[in-house]
Amino acid sequence: MVNLALMGAFIPTFLFVSVTPGMCMTLAMTLGMSQGVRRTFWMMWGEMLGVALVAILAVLGVAALMLQFPTVFQWFKILGACYLAYIGLQMWRAKGKLAIPTAGLVPQLLPRRTLFSQGFITAVSNPKGWAFHMALLPPFIDSQLAFWPQLVILISIILLLEFLSMLLYASGGKALALFLTRANRVQYLNRIGASLMFGVALWMLLG
Repeated sequence: MVNLALMGAFIPTFLFVSVTPGMCMTLAMTLGMSQGVRRTFWMMWGEMLGVALVAILAVLGVAALMLQFPTVFQWFKILGACYLAYIGLQMWRAKGKLAIPTAGLVPQLLPRRTLFSQGFITAVSNPKGWAFHMALLPPFIDSQLAFWPQLVILISIILLLEFLSMLLYASGGKALALFLTRANRVQYLNRIGASLMFGVALWMLLG
């Protein structure tokens, strides 16, 4: 059903890619700080649905058509960067829904639908995700074996690695939030989250 030699190279490759900080991992850490790990699961479900959709369409060749219109990707990058920068600014000023409230105040919880849609839109609107899956997935598909079973297995592995990576980031964000909240350093926590958002926004613009 699958080429074990290709799987041996595929898993560490995508594991490294999954744990590398990016838009989705930063969002998972930020929501872990402000919403908690359990509610961040809703963002994760949306992100994984987006990743699966992007992977399937990229392998089927849709990305090849989209890459012929680099201006569209450029606008995706600019809009995505502006959105993250706006969130970062709100967190830096301790405002907005993702900001961590000061002691004595209850965090504002986002609706599950909002969290889910944030994860999905973040995954689908990332132009590098389309190019990445188009470039890396096909080489790991053995032309001598059935196509769809291989694709299902590869995407399942990708989603598992994505989930574990986001869980790691969300848990780290939650632990950091608990530590700084107990130390009355909520302002620092907001600014850490804001700096992460600014960094990813800059990375999107320069990438």
